[in-house]
Amino acid sequence: MSAIDLYARPTPGFEGRVAHALAVMQSAAVDHAGAIVQATSLGAEDMVLTDLIARHALPIAVGTLETGALHAETVALIVTIERHYGLAVEVYRPQAEAVMHFVKTNGSDAMFRSLVLRKACCGLRKMAPLGRMLADRQAWVTGLRREQSSTRGIVPFQERDDAGRIKLNPLADWSWADVWHYIALHQVPYNPLHDQFMPSIGCAPCTRPIAVGEDFRAGRWWWESEGAKECGLHVKPQSDDAPASSLSHGESSAIASAQAQIGAADVKGAAAPGRSQDETAKECGLHVKHESVSMIGASA
Repeated sequence: MSAIDLYARPTPGFEGRVAHALAVMQSAAVDHAGAIVQATSLGAEDMVLTDLIARHALPIAVGTLETGALHAETVALIVTIERHYGLAVEVYRPQAEAVMHFVKTNGSDAMFRSLVLRKACCGLRKMAPLGRMLADRQAWVTGLRREQSSTRGIVPFQERDDAGRIKLNPLADWSWADVWHYIALHQVPYNPLHDQFMPSIGCAPCTRPIAVGEDFRAGRWWWESEGAKECGLHVKPQSDDAPASSLSHGESSAIASAQAQIGAADVKGAAAPGRSQDETAKECGLHVKHESVSMIGASA
């Protein structure tokens, strides 16, 4: 059974939500002409946004982060988009030397050993490339929805990131059924991993299928407590500093390395390895608003 069979359902107000999402992007494309990009994760929501951009010939660039640890199916979507829509996808990758140093120092399984190391890995592989994607841009488009998790429950249609850029979330009020109904209606290409019970897809080591009844994002960083389960991109951490006493020398080195690459690693609110974190910790860093640390747009 496909994801379309499982999830696609017409819901009241669907046409209005599509029209509103389109209007949000049309307006932003005019206000930020030549300086706006869709930062696509290549997930179902972002495929809807890319389809809207292509279908309505919106002057919005499409960019993605190729972390070096994605599933082959996810990477293949980049070529699919280019062939299906005739769009050029900007691909941003982490600095190879920085990643190799991190892996050599901490091991390829570092993300499983502590939240601090996992976030440092996300910082190198996601946040630094995102900084390059957003350089010289005034606005960016994401596929955030309020329904995705409790930390995203108040996602606005428009906000400002830490660098002052406009961040647009045109699908904020869409349901999962809306997303798949749109995909079915318009035959939007999507990641086949969605057919394998992976509604939220990130890097391969950090993504697994979910079971019936599990939360939408239960397959992401499943070894962490529920309060720590985000990569850091879309939450507002409460504290800027991890307790120094809780970090090993290796972890501190990993954080320092990540900070050197992205300006400030997403280590807010980190407690001793293995301990529970609050819900705002469950992000990788791309969508976090920091009180005093700007993580987006830093030199990489």
